[in-house]
Amino acid sequence: MYAVIQTGGKQYRVAEGTTLKIEKLELGAGDSVEFDKVLMVQAGDSTKVGTPYVAGSKVTATVISQGRHAKVRIIKFRRRKHHMKKQGHRQYYTEVQITGISA
Repeated sequence: MYAVIQTGGKQYRVAEGTTLKIEKLELGAGDSVEFDKVLMVQAGDSTKVGTPYVAGSKVTATVISQGRHAKVRIIKFRRRKHHMKKQGHRQYYTEVQITGISA
């Protein structure tokens, strides 16, 4: 059984026991979170596709940790002009483990 959920402007394919890193949520480690924007649920031979969301379905997860991704370096360079600009960015994330899917 798996589902496709939407959170943080992105879509994720999740199954029970899956660990994934999503956009930062203001929750502490060990807290529970429910995702109600479920786009699709597949169980066995039956598939439910929402328009846009599957009514009455939700995915529950437990927060494992908060953190930051690796640094992304941005370099803007103009040849022969003595111009170079460097910038870095580290995106925050919340690591969650999927504990249940109900449809």
